[in-house]
Amino acid sequence: MNTTKKLDKTEEIAKLKQLVETITTCFFCTDITNHNGSTATVMTAQEVDEEGTIWFFSGLDTDRNKNIELDKKVQLFFSDPSKNIYLVLNGEAEIVIDKIKMEKLWSPFLKIWFKDGINDTNISLIKVSSIDAHYWDNEGGKMVNFIKMIASVVTGKDFVDAVEGKIKI
Repeated sequence: MNTTKKLDKTEEIAKLKQLVETITTCFFCTDITNHNGSTATVMTAQEVDEEGTIWFFSGLDTDRNKNIELDKKVQLFFSDPSKNIYLVLNGEAEIVIDKIKMEKLWSPFLKIWFKDGINDTNISLIKVSSIDAHYWDNEGGKMVNFIKMIASVVTGKDFVDAVEGKIKI
């Protein structure tokens, strides 16, 4: 059974944080007005802060950053089919150069792209402020819901716990 949940602002931020921290990787779409997603790149979210802002590292010289400078509207598509969790988010992006924030979010894995760490001349952060989002969360995961689907077929009752909701921060 699909259940649409209405959340208050605190619950919305907590749900967004839980979803993004579970999935972490997304298609990050820029220039959505002109290209309908063809500018998507794979990005890993570093943090969802207490205001629901999602933070990413990015190269200053990337097309992604150039597109954000021209149009700050972005779409993020998070997906974890193994857990049956999905999130699409519309937001506004901003390029940020903040060494203190970079140091807080830094992980050694990022050295693959930024050889000189937070002092790399090509490093930036992207701050995505959420406008709205829609999520699908089939609680219990695939195997549990598969068993529930079989039980639903046998009994005629719906046992699948699928939750969807809107987030508007």
